[in-house]
Amino acid sequence: MVAKKVVVIHVRDDVEKEEFMKELQKLRLPAFIYVHGKLNSLKITVQGTKDEIREALKRIRDVQHRVRARLYANRRGLYRYSVEDIFREAGTSVSTQILVKTLELEDETVEFDGRDLKTSLPWEDIVGLVRSLGGMLSDISFQTTRQIREVILPVAAAYSLDPGEVLDLLVKLGLAEYKEDKFKYELVKNKEQALEKLLKYLKGEADED
Repeated sequence: MVAKKVVVIHVRDDVEKEEFMKELQKLRLPAFIYVHGKLNSLKITVQGTKDEIREALKRIRDVQHRVRARLYANRRGLYRYSVEDIFREAGTSVSTQILVKTLELEDETVEFDGRDLKTSLPWEDIVGLVRSLGGMLSDISFQTTRQIREVILPVAAAYSLDPGEVLDLLVKLGLAEYKEDKFKYELVKNKEQALEKLLKYLKGEADED
C-alpha cells in the first residue's frame, strides 16, 4: 500500500539549502520524493510503502546532520566531516594519514576516529586542500613508495613547496634513496624520523632567512 509523508527541513541560509539539495540528489532512496523550496525551509513529500518512507526519512535526516556538521563549527570551533564526502566533493582522494598530517603541519586542530574528521579548517578549504594533495600525489606516485609520500605530500602542502623539491631535499639530507631494482625512491629511515629531520631542516632555513 502506497503511503505519503510530508516533512519540513529548516535551513539557516541559501548555502545550507544548496548543500543539502546537492547531497539529497546523490541519494538513491527507496521512496519517491518531491522537494519544494521555501525561504528558510524545504518541504519534502515522501511516497512509498511505510518501510520505504521510514528508510528514506532516516537517510534524509542523516544528510541534514552531515551538512550542518560540515557548515557550522561546534563550541570548540571544529567542523565534522565524513572523509568520503570530502573525497567525493574534491573529485580525488589521498590517504587519511596524509590528510591528517597535513592539517597538523598547518597548525589546524584535527581529530580522526576512523570515519569522521573533526577539524578547524572550513569545508571549502579542506576540499581545496584535498584537490591540491591529489594533484601532487599524481605527480610523484609512480616514482615513490607509500611511506615516502606520507612525508613528501604533507610537507609540500604545508610549506608551499613542489613535491619534487621535497623529494630532492630528502635525498640531499640522506633520508631517502633511489632503489634501482624497484624504480622508486624510498625512505632510508622510518617515516617519523625522516619527517622530524626534514622539518628541523626547513625550520632552520626559515630562521636563517
